[in-house]
Amino acid sequence: MKILYFDCFSGISGDMTLGALLDLGVSQEHLLESLKALQLEGEYHLHIKKELKNGIMGTKVDVILEHEHEHEHDHDHDHDHDHKHEHEHKHDHHHSHEHQHRSYQDIVAMIEGSTLNNNVKTISKNIFTVIGEAEGKIHGKPLEEVHFHEVGAVDSIIDIVGVAICIDALQPDQIVFSKIPLSKGFVKCQHGMFPLPAPACLEILKDVPVYFTDLKFELVTPTGAGIIKALANGFDDSGELTIEKIGYGLGKKTYEKPNVLRVYLYDKKKRNNEVVEIDTNIDDMTGEQLGFVMEQLLEAGALDVYFTDIQMKKNRPGVKLSVLSAMDKQQEITKLLLTHTSTFGVRYKQMERAILDRDFVEVQLKHGTVRCKVGKLDGKIIKVIPEYEDCKRIAKEQALPILQVFNEALGLAANYDKIIDKTGTIKYTI
Repeated sequence: MKILYFDCFSGISGDMTLGALLDLGVSQEHLLESLKALQLEGEYHLHIKKELKNGIMGTKVDVILEHEHEHEHDHDHDHDHDHKHEHEHKHDHHHSHEHQHRSYQDIVAMIEGSTLNNNVKTISKNIFTVIGEAEGKIHGKPLEEVHFHEVGAVDSIIDIVGVAICIDALQPDQIVFSKIPLSKGFVKCQHGMFPLPAPACLEILKDVPVYFTDLKFELVTPTGAGIIKALANGFDDSGELTIEKIGYGLGKKTYEKPNVLRVYLYDKKKRNNEVVEIDTNIDDMTGEQLGFVMEQLLEAGALDVYFTDIQMKKNRPGVKLSVLSAMDKQQEITKLLLTHTSTFGVRYKQMERAILDRDFVEVQLKHGTVRCKVGKLDGKIIKVIPEYEDCKRIAKEQALPILQVFNEALGLAANYDKIIDKTGTIKYTI
């Protein structure tokens, strides 16, 4: 499984992300050629170069607006990161330029009307939508009425669409981020002095794992936050990893820590057999109540639920309630246990299990259809088990012994590899 991992130890911005993805190996020529689809020629040019930042070699990307270029890169380029709040203030005297006032609808129309492929269009629009919804909430406007003074600028359009082009070129199976560092202090923007993190940025980062630093300048820009929220499949770097490539995107700030975004492209071994056992001891619930808890857990996707008789303190008989769960269900199962039982806590034990490869097929008896689970080892069928619920249903409907139904289904399913058709259904009928 190919994973793209963002190590945001020094924050994230649009230009840092674009630089890191190019440094990872995305072709500059592909990026420049693809960006032509936006038909913004004459409004900007892209300056891409390798530089050292605190001793780390990486790629720095600057979107140079044509009027900036004409003024020989004056003070307009002194802003930190790609902070478009400052960018807007420093370009107030250029407000006659149309690109400073593009609305959400303008940008979506530009992307939709381009010849970019559908994946790039979707990623680009998702990022703009995340940012637009946050800006709308902060300023009390619906998305359709949001005007991007900052991220509507040409440089941010290039950053965001450029990132989408790079992601499409890399085609990762998953995109994962580290925890996100945030700073404190204030930043000047169009509306005056705003606290850090900027309100729109903080709105975007709801439900994202963050931590605060003592730094007084902006680490995560609204563009960077939008990239995180729109792209992240998770915030985890666990498991067996084989790193293939590393890229560094350089920011504009210089301080004791490298102002760098690091990205890895790595292969992560699929660990479908990794599970967690969740245990708790209970001595004050009835059998009926515990039966209800088991039903809730199985309906929520628990792999197995079982009770073990134990002797607890003060000589009380009790039960150990054990739940086997997939890793991604751990929090949901925990919440159910804490809600529906009398326990005040649970225990976790991560483990791996060996399981057979499985197929599910249907056999058609004269009484009805029975699903069967087929277990394979190294491609060879070693067991076939009819589903109990199907056998029970037919036995009740036809007033038959359940063993008779089970054996009939088993007899057919045992030859499944010989008589299965292309749809996965066994056609032989008895």
